[in-house]
Amino acid sequence: MNDMKNYPEATLVIGASPDASRYSYRAVKSLVSKGHPVIAFSKKRGSIDDVVIHNDWNTTWDVDTVTLYINPGIQKDYYEPIIGLNPRRVIFNPGTENGEFAKQLRAKGIDTENACTLVLLATGEY
Repeated sequence: MNDMKNYPEATLVIGASPDASRYSYRAVKSLVSKGHPVIAFSKKRGSIDDVVIHNDWNTTWDVDTVTLYINPGIQKDYYEPIIGLNPRRVIFNPGTENGEFAKQLRAKGIDTENACTLVLLATGEY
């Protein structure tokens, strides 16, 4: 079961949901099934199979990729915390695109993609 330790090369799913109808739920399941370490984060408590959805931000997470499932208005609260993790890239899933935040990330040397995590996984482009 995931805890608050570091996850090398992990994907941080922000906006994770235990609701099976949500895309963030499907993304966590797909990432795990393809062998990617996953950290799930949301304001809502729960889990997705053995992946606990964390409700407290951890500044020591070792994150390769952040994939966003929260709208741009909510993202503002996470600009600095995400930049502080220094991920390799941030994926803006459909509906989460945010030019302002993407510009800030690129200025810090963090790659950004407007893409669908599920499609990237399904096509082997993740």
